Amino acid sequence: MWKREPAATENNTTALPDVVNSQTQRTERVIDKLAANIGKSVIIKGELTGSEDLLVEGQVEGKINLKDHILTVGINGRVNAEINAKAVIVQGQVIGNVIASERVVIRENGSVDGDIAAPKVAIAEGALFKGKIDMQTNRPSVKAPQVLLEPSVKKDKDNA
Repeated sequence: MWKREPAATENNTTALPDVVNSQTQRTERVIDKLAANIGKSVIIKGELTGSEDLLVEGQVEGKINLKDHILTVGINGRVNAEINAKAVIVQGQVIGNVIASERVVIRENGSVDGDIAAPKVAIAEGALFKGKIDMQTNRPSVKAPQVLLEPSVKKDKDNA
């Protein structure tokens, strides 16, 4: 008499979206939609600075400075630059040193040829990396004790 509706199936357009397990992947999807975009056919030479997140699918040579924002090098992206950003996500190719205040992620198809300085670094299986990693960039530095040097001239009571 009463017919129950079947659960959502693959053919049903009202099926719930897949649940994404990783917080990083969710963040990357949001960034891809909201970030400024350098398209596949765009080539930039020089210094690139900005105050928003950036997705590079084209080519960039020189310097990239996004200190408070996220740089994503897409699958087609080719970057030959010194990079300074809050976070750097590499799916394409980067040649140059990378400094990030939060993290650097190299995905399975990504490659980095240069040194990395970031408190968190993730390199996926299949990714290529050649360089050094410094993960102590945001830790408070331990200061050596301060030594005050005074003249070592002392008068002996006997020789006075």
